[in-house]
Amino acid sequence: MINTIIFDLGAVLIDWNPNHLYNKLIANEEERTHFLTHICSPDWNEEQDAGRSLAEGTAVLVQQFPEHEENIRAFYGRWEEMLGGPIAGTVEIFKQLKGSGRYKLYALTNWSAETFEIALQHYDFLNWFDGIVVSGIEKIRKPNPEFYRTLLNRYKVNTAEALFIDDNLRNVKAAEELGINSFHFTSAADLNIFLKQQQILIA
Repeated sequence: MINTIIFDLGAVLIDWNPNHLYNKLIANEEERTHFLTHICSPDWNEEQDAGRSLAEGTAVLVQQFPEHEENIRAFYGRWEEMLGGPIAGTVEIFKQLKGSGRYKLYALTNWSAETFEIALQHYDFLNWFDGIVVSGIEKIRKPNPEFYRTLLNRYKVNTAEALFIDDNLRNVKAAEELGINSFHFTSAADLNIFLKQQQILIA
């Protein structure tokens, strides 16, 4: 019986996407894709998610790619413009789960401690969680199993009674290896169907 639901945040409840900003800054699609794949790359961003300061992360890239300094500095200097708003369908599901009173609701997120403060100011629903574990604060991130255990231990979650929801298959597989029931998120509609099939949401 599931009594605990653990959400990822980015691309599940919150539409965070660097393209929201860089569509304005780099008109050429090929150049933009190269920049976000090889310069301000996901791996680089995850170092900040794991606790490296935004200033240090930025300085590392500016030193490596001085010709891209302006666009590199924009990544965190204009980070707020990467927020596209809440993902309405998933927030509605979250609201129903919260309203049912049947579940403990937690978030486990790869997110810089510095930029997470901005997100807290934008999204009131982040206050609905019973607890949020942020990688940048803990200085460890998904898919490291110790990051999952941080949440499990802090909130005394039984893995057999928990469901984890994440858009990154890498992170889903890591949760499953710890014995956590998991759902690979691709859309709010598919999540809604799954939760009703599992009788977690009542049709």
